[in-house]
Amino acid sequence: MMRRVALAIALLGALPVLAGEIAPAERRSGYDFMSSDSKAMQDDDTANPAMLSVLDGETLWSTKAGAANKSCGDCHGAVDVSMKGVAARYPAFDAASSAPVDLAQRVNLCRRQHQEAEPFAAESRELLALTALVAKQSRGMPITAGDDPRLKPFVARGRELFLQRQGQLNLACSNCHDDNWDKHLAGSAITQGQPTGYPIYRLEWQGMGSLQRRLRGCMTGVRARAFDVDTPDMIALELYLMSRAHGMAMDAPAVRP
Repeated sequence: MMRRVALAIALLGALPVLAGEIAPAERRSGYDFMSSDSKAMQDDDTANPAMLSVLDGETLWSTKAGAANKSCGDCHGAVDVSMKGVAARYPAFDAASSAPVDLAQRVNLCRRQHQEAEPFAAESRELLALTALVAKQSRGMPITAGDDPRLKPFVARGRELFLQRQGQLNLACSNCHDDNWDKHLAGSAITQGQPTGYPIYRLEWQGMGSLQRRLRGCMTGVRARAFDVDTPDMIALELYLMSRAHGMAMDAPAVRP
């Protein structure tokens, strides 16, 4: 199966391409490429498996932790008020590091600095649960990531990475998601790669995952060395993808194939 997928990816180089970047009027969420059954799963919170992670997040939000013995709610109050629209602007500029951080990094910064607790491990149940809870508060709101002028060089670096060919298959992100979207790869639709729903419950994973996990999987798929978690280039690529989806509505936590 993996050999067939690799061959199909390699054949993308022979496909006709579209004219560069996707026009704003043509942008489409990954939701639009799903089957009716998958759409129905996402549309119904009682059937959406990502909502189990949100429930875990609600528990963690009110649980005191660390030497400071504080909960998220002790500082931020009600999550549906204080976190409204927050996920739509991440990755955001962090003044302390003079660099962007994504939502998961912000959660862990809060744990270190305000709760005096150990950070959660990348892709851990707890970190995904809290980011899913926060992301849910931005449902239906437009993505605004990248608006901060201090992020301009990081957005540019992310775009450079998006266009950069890599791996044994010598493909860039743009070769699939700009040039060949709405075609098929090994029977699956090629989407535009718009990150409107992260963290997501991916049916292939049978579990939750972050945008970083999805990006690392794509890199492995083109037989490239995947970026390490939370590296500057990984965050820059996340930031560019979110800025590329500027104005699109958040639908997190989403279901994807």
